[in-house]
Amino acid sequence: MWSCITDFFTYETTKSVVVKSWTIGIINRVVQLLIITYFVGWVFLYEKAYQIRDTAIESSVMTKVKGFGVYNNRVMDVADYVTPTQGASVFCIITKMITTENQFQGYCPESETKYNCTHDSDCTKFLNKPGSNGIPTGRCVHFNSSLMMCEIQGWCPAEIDTITTSPMMEVENFTIFIKNSIRFPTFNYTKGNFLPTITDSYIKKCNFDLVNNTYCPIFRVGDVVRYAQQNFNILANKGGVIGIKIGWICDLDKSDDECNPSYSFTRLDAMSQKNAVSPGYNFRFAKYYKTENGTDYRTLVKAYAIRFDVLVNGNVRES
Repeated sequence: MWSCITDFFTYETTKSVVVKSWTIGIINRVVQLLIITYFVGWVFLYEKAYQIRDTAIESSVMTKVKGFGVYNNRVMDVADYVTPTQGASVFCIITKMITTENQFQGYCPESETKYNCTHDSDCTKFLNKPGSNGIPTGRCVHFNSSLMMCEIQGWCPAEIDTITTSPMMEVENFTIFIKNSIRFPTFNYTKGNFLPTITDSYIKKCNFDLVNNTYCPIFRVGDVVRYAQQNFNILANKGGVIGIKIGWICDLDKSDDECNPSYSFTRLDAMSQKNAVSPGYNFRFAKYYKTENGTDYRTLVKAYAIRFDVLVNGNVRES
């Protein structure tokens, strides 16, 4: 008990030792100088850590594609090759199509070689499994005079998607118009990619490039593909996904004229180029019709397309 009381009233102090050594002294001062230089130079002057930052960007993107092409001896306009049509931040430009016309609901042979058969017993293994183009019936029927295939129930005739066709090469010269509005809620700061220097006469003739027209909001498709380091011919034939990135990196302590967008481009589905099973990008859609007696039929389209994703990011700061 008494030892606890004496310990409580004990006073401790540190003991300083002065080492008179040029080597240790120089090392000590160099370390101190490096620490001070780091905080003053990097943290305060370069990174400006004393400023408040906002990365929660609110963004709106509107797009519009222009251009005419020729595909299968037909002139194609925007309504034919752009989907969806609303002008959103994600859209597709169709470069190639495989169409299966006049499909009716009914029974017909499959079209893929794995469904080749000689007897019904060859087809029963596909029962209760999803077919390629419909629901298997388990029957072996004539595909033509010399070939028999397993039968399906669904939209007939079944699609044959191995047809070789050339892409619409005029897409390379189509243009993409991008209108971007942003807001940083922390500072209630708003701006758009239509800068005060952009006039009516300028926007009618400009196309974006990385040297002379870095703020023009109109992009030639071929240039976008090239900036993303891709081959247009391959991309148009197989399809793919290209990212158009808009970056807003601003210091609000400076003039508003210095807060401008920067554009960059990349291939977002780069891994699909290395995948032999499912390369590129394609999707299907159908156009529906009715006969005079009210029977539904359709035209099925397998579309190969270049998909564009407009991605917006930002980081602003202010004291």
